[in-house]
Amino acid sequence: MRKMEFKMERTGLLEVGDCLPVTESKLPYSYFYTLGHAYAMSANYKPSERLKSTEGTVVEIKETPHGFYVIVEFEEEEQEQDEI
Repeated sequence: MRKMEFKMERTGLLEVGDCLPVTESKLPYSYFYTLGHAYAMSANYKPSERLKSTEGTVVEIKETPHGFYVIVEFEEEEQEQDEI
């Protein structure tokens, strides 16, 4: 299992347990992911950290002083650092 954090601008759109599609977008030197219908966005990831799954399950929604965050779990094995 792999967990990723997504930044969400407002609450009430998602609930824990929701299964949502994720869309990958490419930047010149990295990738980022959009959750569902643009409910939330991920940070940028290096090519070696690309997500292999196309959908995930919301496991936590939290509010911090910096905004709202969604933790999504994906069914894929985490890569070990030695496999580079």
